[in-house]
Amino acid sequence: MKVTNEKTENSQVFLTIEMESVEVEESMEASYHRLVKKTRIPGFRKGKAPRDILERYIGKESLLEDALNNLFPKAYDDAIKEQKIKAIAQPQIEVAQTDPVVFKVVVPLLPTIELGDYHHIKVKPEPVKLNEDEVNNAVEQLRHQQAIWEPVDCSVDFGDLVSLEVESDIDGEPFIKQQGTQYQVLRDVSFPVPGFAEQLTGLKKDEWKEFKLKLPDDYPKSELVGKEPLFKVKVTEIKQERLPELNDEFARGVSSDFETLEALRERVSTNLRLRAEEQASVDFEERVIMAVVDISQAEFPPVLVEAEVDQLLGEQVRRWQMGGGKSLDEYLKRVNKTEEEIREELRPLATKRVSASLVLGKVAEEGKIEVSDAEIDSEIENMCRDAADGKKDELKKFLTTPQARESIKQTLMTRKTIQQLVEIAKGAKKGRV
Repeated sequence: MKVTNEKTENSQVFLTIEMESVEVEESMEASYHRLVKKTRIPGFRKGKAPRDILERYIGKESLLEDALNNLFPKAYDDAIKEQKIKAIAQPQIEVAQTDPVVFKVVVPLLPTIELGDYHHIKVKPEPVKLNEDEVNNAVEQLRHQQAIWEPVDCSVDFGDLVSLEVESDIDGEPFIKQQGTQYQVLRDVSFPVPGFAEQLTGLKKDEWKEFKLKLPDDYPKSELVGKEPLFKVKVTEIKQERLPELNDEFARGVSSDFETLEALRERVSTNLRLRAEEQASVDFEERVIMAVVDISQAEFPPVLVEAEVDQLLGEQVRRWQMGGGKSLDEYLKRVNKTEEEIREELRPLATKRVSASLVLGKVAEEGKIEVSDAEIDSEIENMCRDAADGKKDELKKFLTTPQARESIKQTLMTRKTIQQLVEIAKGAKKGRV
């Protein structure tokens, strides 16, 4: 075997591995003995057909493919030992030629991180602003939660809550059939079909209407895209929202904690400010992290980015499934994109996240930031505290496994590292001179 180190770039080593003919022949012979025992060849007992017969029966290419699949792992291990390479993931492999057998191999290496002078970074926190309109909007939402829906004798308008009888079909096949279903008539709502709500406006109680609507390109059931179901709809009841007056009685209706409307507004204002401060804190931490990333140099193999893209895409699909979606294929049809198009869109964010993770890890290493077993135990207790009584023991058993404890340790390590950087950025902690 001859190994050539062609080049090293982007934290990857590019190797050429050329096999000796005797090594290939030994692997071919081993593949023959392995495959002949699994292959039924007419005229021969299982395992007894000569090699030339087996090659003609399954194809010499199939035998060679099996031989190379079994030959490569040892050749690769020997190659990286010879070159003193520390790989962090599986390599990319290409069979460049078969006579002689030559493998082209791309080996991902450990990332290299050079930190900038983060000990003197300065990032100014953005002030938290809360205006009266935000408080008014939140109180208005509470009014809608306390509203009463009253039957009215008028035609349907946007905002009304109606009871419906719905019959529909597509090409004679039943599509939607419901009795007594309640439906709020809102503008630009795509449920059950775009344009459905608009068709209801102007209808009176006990009035029927027939209409057709085209199913959009992103309709969840792809086999129905472009179809035009025929709807027959009857409004059996129309209700309008009656909002409570903004007074002390309304405040007491929201909660017995409030005696006056002013007390309710003060609580709403406090809660909004707390949420705004929490979000501002998260945003500030992100800005601090990126400030350190911007002054640092991080080189890492593309495989880390692809793994992060896998995770981000998985998160998108899981959210889609939680909303009632099913497979990845359905999700791709819903967003009208190919998987590679989505992966390409996610790649910049994935690269940013990998860079941040590696830089934070290097800061933790340089700063000798540690997490004790007691801190891990405390975090596990916090995580179990809000679990349902019947689930606490099961959750704690899972969180105390070595893998879970290591994951919690890394989370706490990252949290500590970010907090240290935040203190430096605010000037609350002096960096090294």
